[in-house]
Amino acid sequence: ERRRVRDGDDDNFNVENMQSVMSLVETTTGVLTAGLSAVAAISLLVGGIGIMNIMLVSVTERTREIGIRLAIGALERDVLAQFLVEAVLLSCLGGLVGAALGLGASWLIALQVEVPFVFSPWVVLAAFGFSSLVGIVFGIFPARRAAALAPIDALRYE
Repeated sequence: ERRRVRDGDDDNFNVENMQSVMSLVETTTGVLTAGLSAVAAISLLVGGIGIMNIMLVSVTERTREIGIRLAIGALERDVLAQFLVEAVLLSCLGGLVGAALGLGASWLIALQVEVPFVFSPWVVLAAFGFSSLVGIVFGIFPARRAAALAPIDALRYE
């Protein structure tokens, strides 16, 4: 009567309860989380491939150095450890820069939207740990390649 709906006409109003609103929010959050996770996974893959390429170039440029180290008694595991440490440091530095940029951007967005900024150290530590893992995984191939060089071949390399 108040909305002036006649018998047989469609209703010109909706009745919603909190359960339907909550369901919509959960669905939207799930879709956004899946999308952001996919973007993050692709970013980590691209970053890992970048680390691997940088380390492969480093192995190629330092072939003579590796040959000298192996010729004077360095073990393969020493060369392997050197290049793995470099890969992990490279990825950790990237993780620190990414965390700093992410926290800074989050803080600025929180200021603009006027919501409280909540810092979670566990999230930052998890991201940093994951970046280290990416460095290890994508640094293994170049490190093995460096460690497997024969000293005489490496010394002859131009």
